[in-house]
Formats: sequence, C-alpha cells, structure tokens
Amino acid sequence: MVLRIFSCLVLLYSILFLPFWLSAILAFLGMIYFNIFLEATLFFLLSDLMYGTREGKNSPIIFVSFLVSVTVLIIIELVKTKINFNK
Repeated sequence: MVLRIFSCLVLLYSILFLPFWLSAILAFLGMIYFNIFLEATLFFLLSDLMYGTREGKNSPIIFVSFLVSVTVLIIIELVKTKINFNK
C-alpha cells in the first residue's frame, strides 16, 4: 500500500514537472506492476486538462493521452488475467 501511494506521488510529480515520455514510461510500469492502476489514467486526464491541445485542424479530440492510457490499462488488465505466473 505504501509503495502504491509513493508511486502515485512520483507519477504526479512526473506529470507536473518532468517530460511526457518519462511520465508515460512510469505510468506503463505502474499499470503492469499494480492491479487496476487507475491513478495513471486520472493523472493523464489531469495532464490533458493542463497541457492538452487539439490534434488537428478538424479533429475535436483533446484528451488523447487519457484515451490512450484507458485503452492501455484495459489491454494490460486483460492480458494479466489471461497469463498465470504461478506454476
């Protein structure tokens, strides 16, 4: 529990002050390590609300990293349920 809170704070710090690629790597690792790491998707929503712009001239999509993080979280959770690490 303490590790999850600490990683959540580190991810929040990286979203606010560090480059996006580092935040994406930390969020991906958190999604793999923890069960249902919704904090990453919420922090990417925060990132899109603070720094997000429209993708194109005719595209109304603003929350790109949030949508990608939700998709990746769903895929990772589905893969984790299919893989059994216990022998």
